[in-house]
Amino acid sequence: MNLESVVEAINSYVWSLPLVILCLGAGVYFSIRTRFLQVRLIKDMVGQLFLGKASKKGVSSFQGFAMALGGRVGTGNIAGVATAIGFGGPGALFWMWMIAFLGAGSAYIEAALGQVWKEEIGGVYRGGPAYYIEKGLGQKWYAVIFALITILSCGILLPGIQANSIAVAFQGAFPAITPTISGLFVTALLALIIFGGVKRIGRTAELMVPFMAVGYVVMALIIVIIDIKRVPAVLAMIFNSAVGKNAVFGGILGSAVLWGVKRGIFSNEAGQGTGPQAAAAAEVPHPAKQGLVQAFSVYVDTLFVCTATGFMILLTGVYNVADGKGGYLVKNLVDSQGAAVEAGPLWTQAGIDTLLRGFGAHFVAIALFFFAFTTLLAYAFYTESNVAYLFKKKSRIAIPLARIFMLFMVFYGAIRTAKLAWGMGDIGVGLMAWLNIIAILLLSKVGLATLKDYERQKREKVKELTFDPGSLGIRHASLWTYIRHHPELDGIIGQDFKD
Repeated sequence: MNLESVVEAINSYVWSLPLVILCLGAGVYFSIRTRFLQVRLIKDMVGQLFLGKASKKGVSSFQGFAMALGGRVGTGNIAGVATAIGFGGPGALFWMWMIAFLGAGSAYIEAALGQVWKEEIGGVYRGGPAYYIEKGLGQKWYAVIFALITILSCGILLPGIQANSIAVAFQGAFPAITPTISGLFVTALLALIIFGGVKRIGRTAELMVPFMAVGYVVMALIIVIIDIKRVPAVLAMIFNSAVGKNAVFGGILGSAVLWGVKRGIFSNEAGQGTGPQAAAAAEVPHPAKQGLVQAFSVYVDTLFVCTATGFMILLTGVYNVADGKGGYLVKNLVDSQGAAVEAGPLWTQAGIDTLLRGFGAHFVAIALFFFAFTTLLAYAFYTESNVAYLFKKKSRIAIPLARIFMLFMVFYGAIRTAKLAWGMGDIGVGLMAWLNIIAILLLSKVGLATLKDYERQKREKVKELTFDPGSLGIRHASLWTYIRHHPELDGIIGQDFKD
């Protein structure tokens, strides 16, 4: 058995049905315990996006949202949706919507925990699962394992894969742009940004993420408007397929649920432990504010961007659906030899070309660039946060070294295919999800307490919300506790301060 087979076997266990059930179960649990904040507080979610300004130590609420969304919205929003439809049929899109709805509850809890136990390291806020696992659960070994897996996945394995996606897409749309050229360009641009620190990453994400998301959704709307007459039929097909009532796809209901939930989780990352790392970097007066913002980012990722891909594919009919037995229930998109085209960006490209001839390849290449590049920015930040956690005082040396190594992996990945790295990276992300969801379930009392405190202050019409961890029985929230009692020293304390 070769290494690729071993990695594939491990992946099948990590990303198996139990993880899907764990993510889904956590989403249901948190939705019920928060009394479905994703519905009740939708106005607050949107409102908090633009409140709060960046400081010397933290990014603004919107920048925190943009950094997390940059990580959530990646190549999976194009390839992942196609894969879900290819194996689960049109009904898989409905189950992606459902997991996004439920996942918003998990996203709130993990982001709020990221804020509660954030630290100031090297003059900026850092936080995430490694931090709240150590301080909230008191399990240093558990936290170290999470940090190491995150660095391995986000700093070593996955960056090159995103760069490779950009290189392949650009060479397909613009033959003169070789992988070497793409690799040099992406590496240089990324270096200019990440060596500017967290603030520059936040400002770049603030500009790029809305542009890419809106542009992609607008393209989908153009497709919908051009083919508006087919929209009711496609919606009916999605819903009927999701509950097993469609004559063609009724036999793969289980696959629709499994692939919709699996790809939805993989895309929106709710519960995986990435979002709280971006959330912790934000300058906010109360953890719940960033929790609500991050819950909304799950909606944007799946309900907007993934739905855009789904509609571009389904409306134009350029998709195939496997029957699970080696054949196909639907085989609409084939190559010159009559073989079914594998699920991926080519489906979206073909869908756009169906109605806007010759435009698909260029649009998908540009979309993939923005999606993959903003994901690289998020990977850089996640890597830095976990390097800072492990090295604390020595992070000023360790973080630049980590950046250099990541840039090398980006260039290397751009000029080489990385199937093995994809598999290993998926294992890392899956392990992050296992470790983080268990942690946030164990810390759910604290996450729920932040929401209750936020809503209490809103009911009492408190003009300026504050957060006092001591009054809620929360221990080891050093940063919040010290600043509350010594506001004049805000910005002076750092990683050396202990409860």
